[in-house]
Amino acid sequence: MEFAVETFALLAAVAFVAGGIDAMAGGGGLLTIPALMAAGVPPVAAIATNKLQSTIGTSSAFLAFWRAGHVDPIRFAMPAAGAFVGSALGATAVQFVSSAFLAAFVPVLLIAMGLYFLLAPPMREADRHARLGPAGLTLVVSGIGFYDGFFGPGTGSFLTLALVALGGLGLVRAIGNTKMLNLATNVAGLLAMIVGGHVLWLLGFAMAAANVAGNQIGARLAIRFGGRGVRPLLVLMSGALAIRLLADPANPVWAWF
Repeated sequence: MEFAVETFALLAAVAFVAGGIDAMAGGGGLLTIPALMAAGVPPVAAIATNKLQSTIGTSSAFLAFWRAGHVDPIRFAMPAAGAFVGSALGATAVQFVSSAFLAAFVPVLLIAMGLYFLLAPPMREADRHARLGPAGLTLVVSGIGFYDGFFGPGTGSFLTLALVALGGLGLVRAIGNTKMLNLATNVAGLLAMIVGGHVLWLLGFAMAAANVAGNQIGARLAIRFGGRGVRPLLVLMSGALAIRLLADPANPVWAWF
């Protein structure tokens, strides 16, 4: 596909903002995938291209948290493996799903995600007793991994919530270890999409450069201040993007009514 320079610049700007949000609280895909689809990219190609830029951006955030001592690779090795397998299965499955279904599914999911971020309780800053052991947490993370491979937006937030509510981690440590798990899901999903031939490489790398910059800024802000203040922006942006996609009379969701 060919894009105008201004479209490239706009998508790169979205990737920059998404990278910062993703590093602090997760949910950057709520911005990038709908933005790619609004620019005319088919749904599966949008998911695939988002995986490329997100993998590179998440790698940079993971390194920032790891260097700051907020990642425990040994403790979360098994959940990361489960996340990898789940994401590979999800990314394979989505390539056999109708593009019309995905085009209708995205705005509905955006509205649901906006409500989730609006209504979910705040997460704790301090560590506490884990409610699930390694096997149980791996099962939960594997399910989230499948969702990430199949679609993706909000995965970072789901993983962080799981690590806080079920794994007993404080918010900053949960965000740091989420980067490790999210990197596993992104790599698995990207590999499956590469095999399927759906990645738009030039656009993906351009967005990745901006996403890395956003992730680095977001990671430093998260380490210093936690993920506070991001939810209102996610609610606003998810709502605006859902309206943008639903404003298209050709969106298949209108055929349901």
